[in-house]
Amino acid sequence: MVSDTKIAIIGAGISGLLACKHLIEKGFRPVVFESRSCVGGVWAHQTVESTKLQTPKTYYQFSDFAWPPYVKTNFPDHNQVWQYIYAYSLHFDLIPTIKFNHKVESIDYSLPLDDEKICGWDEWGGNGGPFSVDGKWKMVVQHTLYPFEAPKVFEVDFVILCNGNYCDFPNVPQFPIGKGPEVFDGVAIHSMDYATMTTSNAVEFIKGKRVTVVGFQKSAIDIAVEVAKTNGVQHPCTMVFKTVHWTVPEHLNELNFRNLKRFSELMIHKPHEGFFLWFLAILLYPMVTSSSLVISSNSYHELS
Repeated sequence: MVSDTKIAIIGAGISGLLACKHLIEKGFRPVVFESRSCVGGVWAHQTVESTKLQTPKTYYQFSDFAWPPYVKTNFPDHNQVWQYIYAYSLHFDLIPTIKFNHKVESIDYSLPLDDEKICGWDEWGGNGGPFSVDGKWKMVVQHTLYPFEAPKVFEVDFVILCNGNYCDFPNVPQFPIGKGPEVFDGVAIHSMDYATMTTSNAVEFIKGKRVTVVGFQKSAIDIAVEVAKTNGVQHPCTMVFKTVHWTVPEHLNELNFRNLKRFSELMIHKPHEGFFLWFLAILLYPMVTSSSLVISSNSYHELS
């Protein structure tokens, strides 16, 4: 049975594809708006050539769609990851639901009620359910290949945001006036800008230059590796960072990831847990905050 409820999904990355697939199974006919020309999110556009999956593939797969047998390595490269995601969208016939090159410019909730009544709602939507019986979501969508055309307005009952943590907005630190990239005698770019270059353009961009990479997270290490391979010892790459993080080889990473994942489960409260697990989660909870700080640190790259 197909539901007449209109649902829009923003983003055709992993989360958007999963949401779309499960909605179809529930009898809905969702529409996915993707600002670019293919599925995959950051795996399609924001990875450098040397990027690999940093968790074992058995921990990074769809529960209903296994990795193909020809992918032998435990840490596939970014091309293999994207091909896997694309194969998932083909297998479950999700492509027809996606409007590629459609960027959502704004979302507004249109409700034929006054503000006083809305403020009196005790539950979201006024009824406790996901769909309001009174209002609609109005989405202004622009076709990215035809930017001079007037944007279209779509009216739906529910919107699912799957545009990711990064969403094409680089996290660049704020510098005091007169002490930022504008006074740097060279070129300063973000890792996101570097990742959008083709392989040949990236090589030409860094070839024969002194490069300083600021940061020590995954993107910083990947770019530093590429710089070192391109320039060798003649123009060594310099990394500048505040906090030292241990890096481990691939053959140890799978074991470490499995153990850390099991350990992290002890930090989260669970339904119907006993007193000991409840107390242990309270004691270990500060580690959740410290881990988040490490994960969310960003990289900023200066190329001279």
